[in-house]
Amino acid sequence: MADLDAIFKAYDIRGTFPNEIDAEGCRAIGAAFARFALDEGGAVPEILVGRDMRPSGAELAEAFSDGVRSQGVDVVDLGLASTDLVYFASGSRGAPGAMFTASHNPAQYNGIKFCLAGARPVGADTGLDRIKELARTGVAPTERRGNASKIDLLGSFAEHVRSFVDVSKFRPLKVVADTANGMGGLVVPAVFEALPFELEILYPELDGTFPNHPADPIQPENQRDLQARVRDVGADVGFAFDGDADRVFVVDEQGNGLSGSVTTAMVAVGMLEKEPGGTVLHNLICSKTVPEVVREHGGTPVRTKVGHSFIKAEMAATGAVFGGEHSAHYYFRDNYRADSGLIASMMVLERLCAGSEPMSALRAPYDRYADSGEINTQVNDPAAVIDAVAAEFARRTPSAAQDRLDGLTVDFGDWWFNLRPSNTEPLLRLNLEARTRDECDEHTSELLHLITKG
Repeated sequence: MADLDAIFKAYDIRGTFPNEIDAEGCRAIGAAFARFALDEGGAVPEILVGRDMRPSGAELAEAFSDGVRSQGVDVVDLGLASTDLVYFASGSRGAPGAMFTASHNPAQYNGIKFCLAGARPVGADTGLDRIKELARTGVAPTERRGNASKIDLLGSFAEHVRSFVDVSKFRPLKVVADTANGMGGLVVPAVFEALPFELEILYPELDGTFPNHPADPIQPENQRDLQARVRDVGADVGFAFDGDADRVFVVDEQGNGLSGSVTTAMVAVGMLEKEPGGTVLHNLICSKTVPEVVREHGGTPVRTKVGHSFIKAEMAATGAVFGGEHSAHYYFRDNYRADSGLIASMMVLERLCAGSEPMSALRAPYDRYADSGEINTQVNDPAAVIDAVAAEFARRTPSAAQDRLDGLTVDFGDWWFNLRPSNTEPLLRLNLEARTRDECDEHTSELLHLITKG
């Protein structure tokens, strides 16, 4: 059976098919998830199952569903779906969900993202560890076997996405979307079909072998085709989606990409116009631009750890209207506190349509600082290196504010950095921001020297 310790991660299940994740393992995991959901929520009317376009998805989802049904729980097959469509299904139907996807990972990978009824997240500290142990020990089948059915929620999901904006204020624009042979090829046309945009989709065919480029838009090289096409056709804006279409990166009309932080700030302004004085969440590697912009527009910024389970929990605790991550996950309270690249795209388009400025001008007020991007360094003892770096700056610059909300953050006022360990590998992830590119590069070099020395 699948190596459960290898494939259970901090937020989901992920591994290579068939040597790490296989049908037998997914059958056991399906039974375990059903038992966990029953233990957590009592009566479970159904479990929703969706999958992306990876070649292994149908086999794994079918085996998982067989395991769910062995516990007397009905399965509703959503078929091919984006992750945010599964969250919508879970929220609107009040049922747990499972999405078979490995997101931006290469073709040989697959995995499962779970949620409980209402799209509540399931992570290592909120159920994944329990599911792993149930799958390891096995769950006996019940006398009653669950039923299986299918449902098509694509149209309802598209209406839900459009409900976040005033479509009557949209005006004709030329839009290019690179869906990278991922699930955006299904959901993007469904959302845009009723809108007054001239839409061109790059690589719309659902093909989990990713024949054109990886479905990982956080890597700049995977945005190059989109950037070139936006310039070539004179498009107003471009959108780059990842494999399961829950993340999106934005490209302006000049072919220049917006960071996740810039998009977070832009969307936050739109949400605060709809709900003045609202709370907006941002993870601690977002640019300082985000809390500055939120305060400037009358909102309350709240800083969180990195990761969807932390964002969603904080959103539930604070009632925040919106939350963003530098990695281009955007969360909406009225989307069952779940993230959606498509809703964020609609918000960007609403802001673009509200004025006559091009995207390059619209983004300008939010491009305030220079950042390093996330730099990964392999080290033998991440915790020891973090402690050594913290001690060095406490000695060198005692006035700099330090905190351990998520790894180590040190803020010097005119520049800051966060250094945090990977959940699954002996890596340290560095994010640094300064006022100018030269200052950013200088401090980044200094930090990398300390990390490798420590």
